Amino acid sequence: MLTVTLGRTGIVSPKNAFGALPVQRVTDAEAVRLLQKAYHGGFTFFDSARAYSDSEHKLGLAFAGIRDRITIATKTGAQNAEQLRRDLARSLRELGTDYIDLYQFHNPAFCPRPGDGTGLYEAMLEAREQGKIRHIGITNHRLHVAREAVESGLYETLQFPFCYLATQAELELVELCRANHVGFIAMKGLSGGLITRSDAAFAWMRQYPNVLPIWGIQRENELDEFLSYMENPPELTDALRAVAERDRRELLGDFCRGCGYCMPCPAGIEINNCARMSQLIRRSPSAGWLTPESQAKMMRIEQCIGCGQCKAKCPYGLDTPELLRRNLADYRRILSGEVQV
Repeated sequence: MLTVTLGRTGIVSPKNAFGALPVQRVTDAEAVRLLQKAYHGGFTFFDSARAYSDSEHKLGLAFAGIRDRITIATKTGAQNAEQLRRDLARSLRELGTDYIDLYQFHNPAFCPRPGDGTGLYEAMLEAREQGKIRHIGITNHRLHVAREAVESGLYETLQFPFCYLATQAELELVELCRANHVGFIAMKGLSGGLITRSDAAFAWMRQYPNVLPIWGIQRENELDEFLSYMENPPELTDALRAVAERDRRELLGDFCRGCGYCMPCPAGIEINNCARMSQLIRRSPSAGWLTPESQAKMMRIEQCIGCGQCKAKCPYGLDTPELLRRNLADYRRILSGEVQV
């Protein structure tokens, strides 16, 4: 079994971690079944967030009585110290525990520091001194914030999007974390569903021994794939390398990663899916993206009011309104039969 040590935290996990955002979409009973199956199959690191509706509650149900055998990471989107204290109290209650192994700032637009006027980092230190959290981390989608956090010496882990669509700057970020003994947690290892071969994604991650990938898991067949990698981790063969290279040719460039930080849209557009529909419809069964409901969501793009909020909020600097227009034009060609998928 491949393992990863998360920087100076000393936390050791199989190179397979459970991203618990998707379990908010299933029932309590199904979530508990999946989470416990993951644990019995070898998963020990489970990542959630206060923002993931009832995800923390489901983790609490699943792991009552075995808290000391797992690592729980969760996040706060607090804007000040009092909000952080409230978030932490709620997370502890929902998780059914008196401590959190790794508590992370959830995608802040800046790098929280002592003395910055927000009181956020001071509240983190207070929580650690009280034994309510054990390690301090940060998640982000902005490269400059991520680099600042790693170089600051204030954070023990960084969670950042990372997969075989990574740019040179993102590869350098992984190395920066290694050099600074900061644990690197890779979110979006399947690029929000655009990467359809988990074996290729996992094999590519093997090149980076300091990277812990967290896989968002909602269905049992997804879990079964990753469980099979515990004892038989895929190696980066020529065939799997070719899969990755093909995807890089098709996907690199100005594409929407589906992170959702542009949302909500004042016009009600589901930007995080609509702005990448051209890729989604070609890389997964197309029928699900051509239903009357999906068509209605895509046509909503016509109601764009041109406010520019989505473009301003995109952590990747994309021209989101232009992406929406291009994806709608492509979608219309597919509906008319001009383009086959």
